[in-house]
Amino acid sequence: MTSLAAVLGHPISHSLSPVLHQSAYDALGLDWRYEHHDVDRDELAGFLATLGEQWRGLSLTMPLKHEIFQHLDFVDPLAEVTGSVNTVMIQRTGARRTLTGANTDVQGIVDALAEAGAVTATTSVVVGAGATASSALAALAQLGDANPTVLVRSLARTAVLRQAAQRMGVTPTFHVLDDAWESILSADVVVSTLPPHAADPIAEHIGKRKIRINGALLDVAYDPRPTALTTAWTTLGGRCVTGERMLLHQAAAQVHLMTGRTAPLDVMDQALSNAL
Repeated sequence: MTSLAAVLGHPISHSLSPVLHQSAYDALGLDWRYEHHDVDRDELAGFLATLGEQWRGLSLTMPLKHEIFQHLDFVDPLAEVTGSVNTVMIQRTGARRTLTGANTDVQGIVDALAEAGAVTATTSVVVGAGATASSALAALAQLGDANPTVLVRSLARTAVLRQAAQRMGVTPTFHVLDDAWESILSADVVVSTLPPHAADPIAEHIGKRKIRINGALLDVAYDPRPTALTTAWTTLGGRCVTGERMLLHQAAAQVHLMTGRTAPLDVMDQALSNAL
């Protein structure tokens, strides 16, 4: 019987996860198939109810990383403290099905930043307040900064992220993005978790400056490629890595969790390059 896995979210047709996972399964010689399913919040419970015995794992993207918690039997410690699950392992013992949630976004961020030469952080900035922002806080804490700056479009929408920060034991300082965007210019590490084009106004501001940037930027958006933010950043000398690198590394961690096999990173990287 062919084993199944899939990425769920809304919208989902743009996802590159099927390319990454299927290339890994094929290279490993596994009889697995990876699909994508458009599933919104109110459709999640119904979709989970349809999963048959051939299902082995799920990848989750917007808007399901918080929604999935109520359906899980177990949650790993990192997913618990970040409040964000992007990976579900499906296991069966007889007729009993067990769903275990995990977070590989943190590892994806750490590994992507390493590609830009950022293996430590002391003055870091996170832009955004969604599920990926909580993973960014955890990643930056691993790199050494437990007191980052967080720039958000509205302070009224930071309650969930503040709670996650408290669980992690980090103490970020929150500012309104429009008032404090310049803080990214002196940061040694910046992680923008904003959706595509939402960071374009920041890029426009940066483009007007005649300074040199020394920090590393991860822009989790990868459509368009390059983004306006990464273009502006590199023009001023900054090092950057875009969202498809985070996607690659978090997917490799997912493959390991779901299959128990070491992910063939080089194969997945080549498949990603071919798809872009």
